Amino acid sequence: MIDAVDLTRELIRKPSVTPADAGAMDLVERTLAGLGFACRRMRFGEIENLYARFGAESPNLCFAGHTDVVPVGEASAWSHDAFAGEVVDGVLIGRGAVDMKSAIAAFAAAAANAIAAGHVKGSLSFLITGDEEGVATDGTKKVVEALAAVGERIDHCVVGEPTSSETFGDMVKVGRRGSINAEIAVTGVQGHVAYPHRAANPVPVLIRLLSALQSRMLDDGYPEFQPSNLEVTWIEAPNTATNVIPGLARARLNIRFNPNHTGQALADWIAAEARAAAEGFEGSITVTPQISGEAFLTEPGRFTDVVAAAVQEVAGRAPELSTSGGTSDARFIRALCPVVELGLVGKTMHQVDERAPVGEIRMLQAVYERLIEMYFEAFA
Repeated sequence: MIDAVDLTRELIRKPSVTPADAGAMDLVERTLAGLGFACRRMRFGEIENLYARFGAESPNLCFAGHTDVVPVGEASAWSHDAFAGEVVDGVLIGRGAVDMKSAIAAFAAAAANAIAAGHVKGSLSFLITGDEEGVATDGTKKVVEALAAVGERIDHCVVGEPTSSETFGDMVKVGRRGSINAEIAVTGVQGHVAYPHRAANPVPVLIRLLSALQSRMLDDGYPEFQPSNLEVTWIEAPNTATNVIPGLARARLNIRFNPNHTGQALADWIAAEARAAAEGFEGSITVTPQISGEAFLTEPGRFTDVVAAAVQEVAGRAPELSTSGGTSDARFIRALCPVVELGLVGKTMHQVDERAPVGEIRMLQAVYERLIEMYFEAFA
């Protein structure tokens, strides 16, 4: 059998700060191979990924997660070594304790018990990446594409992101808003402020564009989703002098959008507004969009019912089915199958002294174990 807390501590001791692996994927592979999973390593670029499957029949319930973590920040600010995996007064402290090495360990322990109990009436699989906290180009996205190319079928997926808000089990994520970033560069002609006719100031053009973009209310929301929002995240006009009209002005923005929009439609809108703002301008304007994910929703049904029931039985509360928060690798997995996210309380993720109560890690294992049993009862 597998002890979820001990395995989490072992994983934390692998300092797998994106894009480093530090042996974390080897540990996951050894653990799953020991349970009888057929393991397939997939390396794309410098990123280690793993797909492991137990069984060959349908349905195939997949767990998705990531072994990579964010940097620790100021190491001296931690009360204990961020990669020591110390348990203090019943609380596990370490980078990845919440996001999300604990969830990988909890599902592995749950899988071991479910296999031993004969509850797996089909297949269980793991899709583990080392590129969720990074640029996410050589991780889950490419694994999903590779699995689709060989006809691998996943029927449903649970992602172990820390979805609980205030108390363990109070929230399950059934969808996410999409995300698009855009970098804007307005190139003019530098000149002396006393002779503006000899220059082309890019700053007013950039201001007009940002004002036009922010003046539009994107929508009033969408069923199960909050309204879309546009945020300007950075503005720069490189210029150290007070008497010089700059030759360049730049900005970055991000839009988190619900299913009222697609990433491409928003990129086209930004480009159209840029052309309008630059009308009559002697310089040029360039917009570089990057769509990092489309909005998606796993509709209520048998799968979400099973997940919610497992949480309620173990944690004693009915979870809210939410679409709030940022993006996750669920945005790629949705191309294969319905997906939900279920994990620990996320309050300390990415923080100094990231931590998870040992009791909640064991409770998460119990939820996953009950979920596996109920899943095959419902779908096998």
